[in-house]
Amino acid sequence: MLLLFPHCHQPSQGTAQSLGSQFQYIMVQKKGTKQNIGVIQLNRPKALNALCDGLMNEMKVALDLFENDPQVGAIVITGNEKAFAAGADIKEMQNSTFQECYRSNFLAGWNRVSTVRKPVIAAVNGYALGGGCELAMMCDIIYAGEKAQFGQPEILLGTIPGSGGTQRLTRAVGKSLAMEMVLTGDRISAQEAKEAGLVSKIFPVEKLLEEAISCGEKIAGNSKLVVAIAKEAVNAAFETTLSEGNKTEKRLFYATFATDDRKEGMTAFVEKRKANFKDH
Repeated sequence: MLLLFPHCHQPSQGTAQSLGSQFQYIMVQKKGTKQNIGVIQLNRPKALNALCDGLMNEMKVALDLFENDPQVGAIVITGNEKAFAAGADIKEMQNSTFQECYRSNFLAGWNRVSTVRKPVIAAVNGYALGGGCELAMMCDIIYAGEKAQFGQPEILLGTIPGSGGTQRLTRAVGKSLAMEMVLTGDRISAQEAKEAGLVSKIFPVEKLLEEAISCGEKIAGNSKLVVAIAKEAVNAAFETTLSEGNKTEKRLFYATFATDDRKEGMTAFVEKRKANFKDH
């Protein structure tokens, strides 16, 4: 959560009816050679893509559209060259009370990003601070531009991360670095984030989105059903003990033997040909 920007209004009910509709705070389209990668670009450049309620509500709409689109095999979330997202819109929460936050389960809806079954790739250029860093960490893979910066500076505003920052950051980079970042508000560079395990790969700014889409296309070339199963198995490692995680993995592994795609994949391997997955 960072910075104070002009108030972000809630979109009207007709703002985001379909993929082709005019979103107010994000741009939504399908990209890739097969048009099978859903791309969500945060579009509040004057506010460094601050995450207001209107933007996050539109994000949920777009994620639902891509989740239910059988053509889409992966999703990319990105910002612009200056900022992925510089944090939550502080003006919206400046005068909030404990009672209001607790009663409304404030920020709970943001977690939709982490519950999408399809793989989500964050393509991070510029600032990913506060809620912006939390948003990136909700994604399955983080690619960063060379000038990206990550941080949880909520302590400087007299509060703490409220959408998974203390939990996901600690799991990603370890207790010591996470504690330092959360308690000081200091940022880390893209290179430091990669060395710590927060970021998968770093690319030149102008190549970042292209590379994220390319990764999405590689994923989308596999069975969408089995990709979702694999994602569930990896995520289980963050929620359970090693013993329980291994049990979950075994059950999901066995489950793939009930799919036509598992049979097709192994048959294609034996026959030395490319598999033709049907996603069932």
